[in-house]
Amino acid sequence: MRFYETTLNSKNIFSGRFIKLRLDEVILPNGRKSTREIVEHPGAIAVVAVNGDNDIFMVRQYRKPIEKELLEIPAGKLEKGESKEMCAKRELMEETGYYPHDIKYITSFYSSPGFSNEIIYLFLARNLEKKFREADFDEYLQSVRVPFKEAIKKVHSGRIVDGKTIAGLLLTYPLIIGDL
Repeated sequence: MRFYETTLNSKNIFSGRFIKLRLDEVILPNGRKSTREIVEHPGAIAVVAVNGDNDIFMVRQYRKPIEKELLEIPAGKLEKGESKEMCAKRELMEETGYYPHDIKYITSFYSSPGFSNEIIYLFLARNLEKKFREADFDEYLQSVRVPFKEAIKKVHSGRIVDGKTIAGLLLTYPLIIGDL
């Protein structure tokens, strides 16, 4: 069986500040027609920022779509023309007030490929220098320092539920603590 859908037509439904919603009419591998609602996203970065004591810098913020406060790694969307590394540094500064002197690309992954094309680029930041925090006008968050092993325990106990944070912490574990 061929796992591919042929797009017959696309219709833009909504264009917001940073996402778009479109409706695609497709032909499925079995020849039948269907529709797909797709959220277009410019891409994002996420940063696991760790200091010399193996504490990571996280943010606590309210997330309206789920009506909950979450503990997350710093993250944000890519601006047009911005490099992924510069975005990672900018977001870390905006959300925690720390500048990374060492930053390393780890991997990328799709956040929810069932309905969105958002891709998240994960970075590991070290050698952090405290600077002035330059938060966005519409972001209300608190920077929190958490021992890395405690953050991992929060993942396993279900107290950290954000997907990018779970992926980021588990993917960087061998680099920070050592082999599993």
